[in-house]
Amino acid sequence: QVQLMESGGGLVRPGGSLRLSCTPSGGSVRDYTVGWFRQAPGKEREFVATIRRNGGHTYYSDSVKGRFTISRDNAKNTVHLQMDTLIIEDTAVYYCAAGAGVILSDVRRPGRYNYWGQGTQVTVAS
Repeated sequence: QVQLMESGGGLVRPGGSLRLSCTPSGGSVRDYTVGWFRQAPGKEREFVATIRRNGGHTYYSDSVKGRFTISRDNAKNTVHLQMDTLIIEDTAVYYCAAGAGVILSDVRRPGRYNYWGQGTQVTVAS
């Protein structure tokens, strides 16, 4: 059973940066499509970014494109989400998710991921 551990959340002012980390136990980040999703109070869980297991291709939601960067550190078996130029609308609980058989057209669908972390809170406020 794969378990995901997220870290790096916190409180940051608008325009600041945070780096989230996702480390799986019981599996390798190279064997899964690993994505980040977020959920704000009263809102649906939404796709943020993902990195494919083959080739490491990355995909982003329009709302974070150009500000967030997802990357994979194979040596540390960790996927990072570098978040720059944060805005208030980025405030949410961020979840790491992994899927073994996520097809390209489904990378933005949370229901297609098999494993989920417990989430880390990101708060952007003055």
